Amino acid sequence: MFFPISDDDRDIDSPSFVTYTLLAINIVVFLYQLSNESFTYGWSVIPKEITSGVDLLEPQPVQVAGGGVVQIEQAPGPPIIYLTLITSMFMHGGIGHIVGNMLYLWIFGNNVEHRFGHVCFLLFYLFAGFVASFAQIILDPNSVIPNLGASGAIAGVMGAYLVLFPRNQINAVIFYHVVTVPAILVLGMWIAMQMVSGFGSIAATNASTGGVAYMAHVGGFIAGVVMALPFRMGLGQEPDSILHRQYIRDPRARQWW
Repeated sequence: MFFPISDDDRDIDSPSFVTYTLLAINIVVFLYQLSNESFTYGWSVIPKEITSGVDLLEPQPVQVAGGGVVQIEQAPGPPIIYLTLITSMFMHGGIGHIVGNMLYLWIFGNNVEHRFGHVCFLLFYLFAGFVASFAQIILDPNSVIPNLGASGAIAGVMGAYLVLFPRNQINAVIFYHVVTVPAILVLGMWIAMQMVSGFGSIAATNASTGGVAYMAHVGGFIAGVVMALPFRMGLGQEPDSILHRQYIRDPRARQWW
């Protein structure tokens, strides 16, 4: 058991408006999902709907391991079906799903937002989510299984965090103990697990009815790294900012590039 619980952001002294707003929207949408099951089926991303441009309304048969067939529920979506690429970013499949995603957004989002700026961070977040969705669609363009969750966009945030703050100190739980380790170790372990699981899912049979969209995680993470690298390389010396105080106080957190 190894998962992060916080990072060292004691010197961030202004609100992370976009991060907090994204957290709130995700929670509100999830509460609405609990009261309206058809909303989840209709407004999630269905790869076949995106590639065909047709909103699926009737249950779709899917072959599963062992030779059986299950029916995947469908429901009416937005008038323009491509809008599900946005709505699905704010939907989740259960309590564990949303708690995990919101924890990672809360830990890593504020630093990246303060470095990019509020508007640029929002555009970055949405773009990473789009890339993540398309990575999953390309993997199986005819899938009728709903894809939903903020995981891909948050993976993009984590990719940017790795580029911008590789030595920031992350507090994590490991075997019931709290340890402090560099961000590059935490995020490196995370993306390694996604890569292994993602390529494993490609090699596995298509006969499945769900699971984690690992390739969306990989796609979002890579998008975050690619978008953050030019920003970091063009930044030169660490700017005089609220984040710079942390580097002065803690030499372990200073940049490598």
